Amino acid sequence: MINRELIRTKVVQLTYAYYQNGSKNIETAEKELIFSLSKAYDLYNYMLALIVGITRESRRHLEVAESRAKREGTPMPSRKFADNRFALQLEENKMLLDFMETQKTTWNDEPEFLKKIYTQITECDIYKEYMDAKEDDYQTDRELWRKLYRTLIEQNESLDALLEEKSLYWNDDKEVVDTFVVKTIKRFEEKNGASQPLLPEYDSEEDKEYARKLFRATIMNADEYQHYMSEASQNWDFSRLAYMDIVIMQIAIAEMLSFPSIPVSVTINEFVELSKIYSTPRSASYINGMLDAIAHHLAETGRMLKSVRNEK
Repeated sequence: MINRELIRTKVVQLTYAYYQNGSKNIETAEKELIFSLSKAYDLYNYMLALIVGITRESRRHLEVAESRAKREGTPMPSRKFADNRFALQLEENKMLLDFMETQKTTWNDEPEFLKKIYTQITECDIYKEYMDAKEDDYQTDRELWRKLYRTLIEQNESLDALLEEKSLYWNDDKEVVDTFVVKTIKRFEEKNGASQPLLPEYDSEEDKEYARKLFRATIMNADEYQHYMSEASQNWDFSRLAYMDIVIMQIAIAEMLSFPSIPVSVTINEFVELSKIYSTPRSASYINGMLDAIAHHLAETGRMLKSVRNEK
């Protein structure tokens, strides 16, 4: 689940913090980087567990409604949502159960939030259309939760506030984690039962090593990389750069020089996009031009062996 896009984001955040906090302890900073990445994976599991929490909340409401119906002699309420096949499969998922056993907090600790979001669900058109529809199969059940997640969980101010209280990292991570949760929902297959695989924390050990190597190269070669910036900035006002711009370019140079298999154009595009989030409104175009000039300079001086093509 932890991909290179997320790793680049975390390296930008932790490199900036490394220079700001003044301690300059690279071992401690590296541990913080790996920890912050692990928290993103925790959030991925926690958001999947939210679906289970809401389903259990629906059962509590259903039990009350069934008791009332028996007492009053009225028709029994539908169990369609409470018995949603996808949600029941997720509730029994071995990987998710193993993860939740390691956690000190669960959604059971947030009864008021579960009541609130369950009410929001039952009042929305997606839920009403699902309950009224004749279709009653696994695909319909799974699609319901994809729609509910995209509509009521991705953008939810109450949820954002709750997550911010639980972890300093989670609000920064939620947008990218949401994409992986939706991807996971779409990948579920009924035939896999409780053994349906969730996304692993890292696709490979190579990605985890990529995080460590990129961060270390950025910090340990800072003077050298900033020298390259100065050499290549003859047509740019290097002195007026925002500090975050320097950090972003420093990391980009580290990636250019440390990872031969990553095309230069990919590195430039990725870090230009990050500059739109973390730096000034003018930074993106400036960094794009600077990194292109730096890449050509590194190639022309023999410091970088991979080619620089106009792929952007």
